[in-house]
Amino acid sequence: MSQVSNILMHDMELFFNDLNEDYKFSGTVSDINLIADFTEYNPLHNGHFHCMKTAKHMFPKSLFVAIVPGLFERSGRGIPYILPRQIRAEIAISVGADIVVEGPPMGIMGSGQYSLCLCKMFKALNTDFIPRGYKPVEGIDEILKRINMGHHIAPKPYKIVDKTTNEVILRGKLEEDNYVITSFSNSLSKIGFDYKDKFIFVERIEGVSGTLIRESILNDNFDDVVDMMPPKTIEVLKREIKNDAIIYGIRDIEKILDTANNYSLEDLSALNLFNDKLARNIVDNRPFDNIDELQNAILQGFSSHFRQRVLSILENPIPKKVISNYIDRYPSVIRVLGYKNDDCLEKFKKKVNNENISLFR
Repeated sequence: MSQVSNILMHDMELFFNDLNEDYKFSGTVSDINLIADFTEYNPLHNGHFHCMKTAKHMFPKSLFVAIVPGLFERSGRGIPYILPRQIRAEIAISVGADIVVEGPPMGIMGSGQYSLCLCKMFKALNTDFIPRGYKPVEGIDEILKRINMGHHIAPKPYKIVDKTTNEVILRGKLEEDNYVITSFSNSLSKIGFDYKDKFIFVERIEGVSGTLIRESILNDNFDDVVDMMPPKTIEVLKREIKNDAIIYGIRDIEKILDTANNYSLEDLSALNLFNDKLARNIVDNRPFDNIDELQNAILQGFSSHFRQRVLSILENPIPKKVISNYIDRYPSVIRVLGYKNDDCLEKFKKKVNNENISLFR
């Protein structure tokens, strides 16, 4: 069985174990500040490192906790990560994170679903500060100012709305990093988390190209990107390439085709992000002998990465009702992927308000 197949089987077991756990509120009290940064670290580059250093410099006595997705090793775009999460956590700890916890299974969720999960994690961690990188564009300063005033800012189709004052404060679409900020504001407001003055907005640095970094990994040649990542990231990437442990772009093809070819119309329709039209199109065009044939039968969705998300769902077929139940309980377990030392771990346990804390194995 392949490394990816083993990961997916293990993570499916974890998913259903988590689903059967109840959130256990902890009454512990701690005066230490906690900085919680959500990022995929795919891989950790100088932009991530700059955001981490900025937040740690502003609040040097705080615990820095990185939230790193997550089950099934699929990104928010539905694409397999470059490295498994425990290796991404190793890099994060080596460059300055105190704790790394597991984030939600982004690749099998819609953006609203995983944004809600992440915000529930911020709340469970008793988060004091949330660093977020942003790209300076026209109108973004007003949005960031209102968010740190605690206003409920929500992204709507082709506009950004301040629901606190019932104003449209931007017309048009935001780019990905800036959109995520407004999505967090929307989800945090929905769960009743007071985020006034909690965000640390960090302007994105120039000179980092995710495309060039991914090409360097596939070509095992880091000459053109050596200034884009911390030395530790490059060191670990070279080690994992040597160990043939890079999982970027690698899927369980057999499982995907088996689901697409053998699930009933009703069962396909019940999967997360699926609807009757998508399920019918797959059923009408099967059997599929390869992924290319299947992708041609997947209707284009609102997101440009919809097909990749559908492949991830076929790879990990979980009904939308089960996903909804999982989100309701999230995070039933806070899984620690890595920690700096025992002292940091103990401080972390005293800070968070969930008794179910476990170490990733």
